[in-house]
Amino acid sequence: MCGIGTWLANHPVKAEQGLSAPIARLVPGVGTNEQTRRFRNMTPREFFDFCKKHGAEMVDLKFVDLLGTWQHCSFPTDVLDENTFVEGLGFDGSSIRGWQGIHMSDMLAVPDPATACLDPFFEKPTVSVIANIRDPISHEDYSRDPRHVARKAEAYLKQTGIADTCYIGPEPEFFIFDEVRFEQNQHRGMYQIDSIEGAWNTARIEEPNLGYKPSYKGGYFPVSPTDTYHDLRGEMVHEMKKIGIVVEAHHHEVATAGQSEIDMKFASLLKMADQLQWYKYICKNVAKRHGKTVTFMPKPVFEDNGSGMHTHASLWKDGKPLFAGSKYAGLSDLALYAIGGLLKHAPAVLAFAAPTTNSYRRLVPGFEAPVNLCMSARNRSAGIRIPMYSKNPKSKRLEFRCPDPTCNPYLAFPAMLMAALDGIQNKIDPGEPLDRDIYEMTADELAKTPKTPASLEEAVAALEKDHAFLLKGNVFTADLIEAWINWKREKELHPMHLRPHPYEFALYYDS
Repeated sequence: MCGIGTWLANHPVKAEQGLSAPIARLVPGVGTNEQTRRFRNMTPREFFDFCKKHGAEMVDLKFVDLLGTWQHCSFPTDVLDENTFVEGLGFDGSSIRGWQGIHMSDMLAVPDPATACLDPFFEKPTVSVIANIRDPISHEDYSRDPRHVARKAEAYLKQTGIADTCYIGPEPEFFIFDEVRFEQNQHRGMYQIDSIEGAWNTARIEEPNLGYKPSYKGGYFPVSPTDTYHDLRGEMVHEMKKIGIVVEAHHHEVATAGQSEIDMKFASLLKMADQLQWYKYICKNVAKRHGKTVTFMPKPVFEDNGSGMHTHASLWKDGKPLFAGSKYAGLSDLALYAIGGLLKHAPAVLAFAAPTTNSYRRLVPGFEAPVNLCMSARNRSAGIRIPMYSKNPKSKRLEFRCPDPTCNPYLAFPAMLMAALDGIQNKIDPGEPLDRDIYEMTADELAKTPKTPASLEEAVAALEKDHAFLLKGNVFTADLIEAWINWKREKELHPMHLRPHPYEFALYYDS
């Protein structure tokens, strides 16, 4: 969307209130249904009372792998007890992407009762709970557990004394397709997508074809019947509200073929990372419920807009915003230094925040993509934009426009925070803002503006060279960064290089 306009402007936050404050009571969702309510900071005993109250005979334990995909295992409620929240439940860590070797495979998943809620997609009442991962011998938190990284990032922020809360507000975009097919082997390589909304289907026999297909780059804010998926997105919102996610808006996005966006209200870093996992889970499962499929791939449609995840961020301390001031675009010196750090380290950060080869089909000059590593008060081609919707100091924030929703939020959000903190600690100048239309700038002028990496390969190389800022406070470990780099090169980049591309046949078959 154009931005999270309500951000903090319309939601005053006091030191003892807001999303970062501990709340030892039931917190209602937006709805009033009793089952929409969700515990915060409940004790193990309260957890089992919650299960009993809602007739949940099963508990679904979820945790995130290195790349950001949820894994799960379900247990009858009566095989768990309060000790489970201390000792955890064992599983094979060698079968999880990017984790342990076979010789050290045993791991523990320790449920976090503060994350418990009723899962919307199981036939029988089931309580879902997110787990933290620990080593079974030392009982220390596992360094490659992404959720542990997010927890350490919040702790390090407080340790610095700079701020006590980092608020994050992502804008994940996605496509809703009717069908997807893909294959890659020794004799065949193909993909095919289809959507009732696809502009390519204006002449398809649909008996009858009623038209109302959003044109290429013509899908922003159309009403029904052109917007086919209003009710489907509304159902996604309904399920999000059930588990306590506050939704601010939903709408069709720019591209044809069902591109959509649902905006969540900002939250503290760890909470938002948890919410983004739920967001993707809900969107995919609601779509499947109706015979549709959702993808968060940044660029599934050739020559149309891709799906980004513009990420809004601000720092607060003692209930007061730290980014408001009298400098450029109403920012404080601290905010400008934060932007300077994020711009300096952006190529390395994007190895986590735009983590796929497909990410760089979206980050291409000449489109609406934010490839210019500079700041601007309103220019959407800048990597960092400062939204100007409100003069309220509480709404002052930066918007990092380069990330996309394939990222692991437990790694991407901390990487952004660590870059910003490095900028504050070292008073890094963000440089001059880009307040001109890039289409009116000369090639020489554009060449002076740093650009995002042109490929995942470049982003990974940047991370390899520039990651000392991530190691502060032991937020990221050298082992995790090395594991990430090795995975990206060995499991994604090298295999991609080995495979012929379908378009190569069009270019070279008859050479």
